[in-house]
Amino acid sequence: MKKKKLNNSPEIKVADKKQHNPNKAKDFKGSIKGVIKMLKPFKWLVFVGLIFAIIGTVLSMLGPNILNSMMKALVPLDMHKVTTLGLILVAMYLTGSILSYFQGFILGGVAAKVSRNLRTQISKKINRMPLNYFDSNSYGDVMSRLTNDVDTVGRTLDSILSSLVTSITMIIAIPIIMFTISWQLTLIALCEIPLALLVVSIIVKFNQKYFVKQQKYLGEMNGHIEEIYSAHNVVTAFNGQEKACREFEIINKGLKKSGRKAQFFSGLMHPVINFIGNVVYICICLMGAYIAIKNNDFLFVTSIITFMTYIKLFNQPLSQFGTISGTLQQTAAAAERVFEFLGEEEQEDESEKTKTLKKVKGKVEFNHVNFGYTQDKQIIKDFCFTALPGQKIAIVGPTGAGKTTMVNLLMRFYETNSGEIKIDGVSTKDMKRGYVRSLFGMVLQDTWLFEGSIKENIAYGNPNATQEEIVEACKLANVHHFIKTQPNGYDMILSEDSSISAGQKQLLTIARAMIQNAPMLILDEATSSVDTRTEILIQTAMDRLTQGRTSFVIAHRLSTIKNADQIIVMKDGAIVEVGSHNELLEKKGFYADLYYSQFESGEDF
Repeated sequence: MKKKKLNNSPEIKVADKKQHNPNKAKDFKGSIKGVIKMLKPFKWLVFVGLIFAIIGTVLSMLGPNILNSMMKALVPLDMHKVTTLGLILVAMYLTGSILSYFQGFILGGVAAKVSRNLRTQISKKINRMPLNYFDSNSYGDVMSRLTNDVDTVGRTLDSILSSLVTSITMIIAIPIIMFTISWQLTLIALCEIPLALLVVSIIVKFNQKYFVKQQKYLGEMNGHIEEIYSAHNVVTAFNGQEKACREFEIINKGLKKSGRKAQFFSGLMHPVINFIGNVVYICICLMGAYIAIKNNDFLFVTSIITFMTYIKLFNQPLSQFGTISGTLQQTAAAAERVFEFLGEEEQEDESEKTKTLKKVKGKVEFNHVNFGYTQDKQIIKDFCFTALPGQKIAIVGPTGAGKTTMVNLLMRFYETNSGEIKIDGVSTKDMKRGYVRSLFGMVLQDTWLFEGSIKENIAYGNPNATQEEIVEACKLANVHHFIKTQPNGYDMILSEDSSISAGQKQLLTIARAMIQNAPMLILDEATSSVDTRTEILIQTAMDRLTQGRTSFVIAHRLSTIKNADQIIVMKDGAIVEVGSHNELLEKKGFYADLYYSQFESGEDF
């Protein structure tokens, strides 16, 4: 399987998810390395930003040493030297501030670009994912990776890059400066480093699992909210609010518990490191006083004051390491989820497939097709059938018989386990998925309209359609009159609060299929959401639409497919009967039982 790099961003490889414990990070170092690789396209910007950060840090660290020289110059009252050193000190602090601003601007821009690239990769990855991935993963969890997890990575890059470099620079440079003041006091100060690193390493190792849980619960919460609020009417109708709240509370408690533990252990670092720093600080004060008294060196007091200033500066990066390590843990957990998704198996690359049909006649063959959504559960069993050009084929059967699954296989939403489907003698597997889908106009039971004008929604499958073609398609779908009665007509903007009924939405999707003008047609219970009067209008429009086109119609209302050329009757994933409406009634078999049961009960099957 070939994978392409997107937006010059490096491909990220992740560990085998089968060996992953969901409560433990797969690879903390690997996730951090993955984040660093994302910076590769911007390495020169990062380099410049970090150089600015280093220079600015060094300039700010030299300040106390120059201030020490100024205090010593006050004893002989050398004002010329004091003034000169004062101007140098102001110039250094001003330069450091300017460099700090520009490094923040540069690195902030890099973080925004990395976040943009990650979102682009995920967005494009979604379009390359097989549908069976979304059968086992909630859309809310995917959205959480696209938003929350990417934002976490972006915020880390924005805040930590300069902080990390500044801290490392201070830890290296400050001891060098302190050695020039007093090597004895510096050795005492350096004892703080191994103690602080030991504390950080212990807490980081213990705490990482809680950050992983925190991001996991956050994804679950987004998935739950997306599921509940997208079906709010159903939840309300069945009085499911209490159950939904209970489920939300369980996830919310898990998020709170993991977040509290993660923050608790992260919060330990700062006070523990401060405690170690304060103990070292006391030891240095005592040792400095001892040296001054022993050597009877009054000016050494100014050196001790300067040294204390550097000790305070030295404690800052050590304390920051606690905060940085906690942020890095959360970032690793978020990056792990992002890279895990980017590493999921994609649909087969089809760049080398070039077969197309010169002129589509519409002959469709199903040759011994077998399929199951999972290996242990077979849905379609040895399905064989041939639809001739221009025929209207109806597929009927009880719920779970495999009707919609056959359409999904025909459109290559899923791939067959064995057997093949041919269009005009060419296997659909030899043609690109996008090309196969362009051969079919499709109207689904579940209507989908995006926020935009009515005209844009109808022309979705054919963006080049003219206004006249759009109007003609709407007339054929019997929706033109409805549109003209709306404010702004075809330019009316559809949104969630638009007062359009389910039947009217269905009519608009039918007009969308008409404007596409595809050589073949799929209607998946297209009239299930409309009333009887509207159904009659749609049937008239459908007869015109299907004329001359090979059409596959899935219907529960058997009265709507009486004029079908062939009716496929399915049960448990297999064909049990095939024939016209009259032929199947004469057989007095399964179809006849379905038809008469509907007729007698007056209900849709």
